[in-house]
Amino acid sequence: MNLLKAGLRAALISILLLMPAALLADTNCDEGAGPLNTAQPQGMTTQEIIQKFAAREEIFRQARNNYIYTQDITVQELDGNTVTGEFRLVQDITYDDKGGRMENVTFAPQNSLKQLVLSREDYEDFRNKMAFIMTTSDLPDYNLLYVGQQRQDEIDTYVFDIAPKTIVKGQRYFQGRIWVDNHDLQIVKSCGKTVPEAIANTKKKKNIEENLSPKFVTYREQIDGQYWFPTYIKADDTLHFRNGDIHMREIIKLTNYKRFGSKTKIIFKGEAKEDPKTPDKKP
Repeated sequence: MNLLKAGLRAALISILLLMPAALLADTNCDEGAGPLNTAQPQGMTTQEIIQKFAAREEIFRQARNNYIYTQDITVQELDGNTVTGEFRLVQDITYDDKGGRMENVTFAPQNSLKQLVLSREDYEDFRNKMAFIMTTSDLPDYNLLYVGQQRQDEIDTYVFDIAPKTIVKGQRYFQGRIWVDNHDLQIVKSCGKTVPEAIANTKKKKNIEENLSPKFVTYREQIDGQYWFPTYIKADDTLHFRNGDIHMREIIKLTNYKRFGSKTKIIFKGEAKEDPKTPDKKP
């Protein structure tokens, strides 16, 4: 997110800087999580777990392209608990006959954000990185560290910290923590941020355009009894711009997942997996 150059910015920043630190909320990665057990897993090595869940995620990535859904994005600027500016966008996500993603806007009121400007990278994060999928093809780009086992709500999970091995110019990466269902071996929760960020260095490039990302948490739910789909993403963070801090909140809801098209084959490493038939449409 970029900082908007406007006359009102200085006044709003002054208010934010005078706020008690306790009022500047932070994204809570630990919500719903039980105690962390750092013992090694039984029956499988951590590397085997990584390979298995990445393979499942690869199948899920392909399967997700057979679902349409609604994406509801809200980005807010906050003064304490008061919303001072808001961006809202509701889209129906569908696909053309060649599998190309189509975004049909159904609701887009006037943008009232006063300080933040959504960048190209922000929109890319909305589409991909915030609903993070870790597939076999992604493994070479990341370091994964086994942290332990933890109960997340009613699900027993393996926990891994994840970070990119190197940063390739023009590429975006996820950095943070993921929770993997120890039964289905799919990611059920992730918490972190997208990197890299463009942060101004006042000693070198004073005119660099800052582009900061909030810390966010993503929750998944099981759809059609098979795959865990991202359904709720939330960020409540303070972005530390060169000219001051901005408290922002971001909520993305992904709903109305529906399978479309005919029965398809999902291919992974030469093996075909039949995707179940489209369920009958509800009246």
